[in-house]
Amino acid sequence: MKLINHDQIAEVVRNSKAAGKTLVFTNGCFDIIHAGHVRYLAEARKLGDCLIVGLNSDRSVQELKGPTRPVNHQDDRAEVMGALAAVDYVVIFDERTAEDLISEVKPDIYVKGGDYCIEDIPEAKIVAANGGKTILIPEVVGRSSSNIIKKISETI
Repeated sequence: MKLINHDQIAEVVRNSKAAGKTLVFTNGCFDIIHAGHVRYLAEARKLGDCLIVGLNSDRSVQELKGPTRPVNHQDDRAEVMGALAAVDYVVIFDERTAEDLISEVKPDIYVKGGDYCIEDIPEAKIVAANGGKTILIPEVVGRSSSNIIKKISETI
């Protein structure tokens, strides 16, 4: 599996940058993987040589999404995320935002979904301060974990 911990992230970044690779970073809950996630991650990977995904821990997902989330445990979400061809590494983080992790990784490119505005993304300021850029990838309309959960609950 491609899961790394915080102690390993510095080495991965150092080795990638020494090899001249363009580092791409994104983050999120990725609770129920769907086609929108897969397309988004594939597009993110095309922007560089190495895609690192910061995965919100179960605790931080609950803080962001409420007490009924996540549906899938962080270890399961990390395993599924790591199995995707577009993803090089997965690192779980416990904070509400990925600001601390972004400060460690210092990616060349930071990617978020098109449902965000760059001005509202706190990580974007850190990326810019380190010479990187933030790119928004258009969302796949109608594809979300929340929509899947809603649909399931309506059929029960």
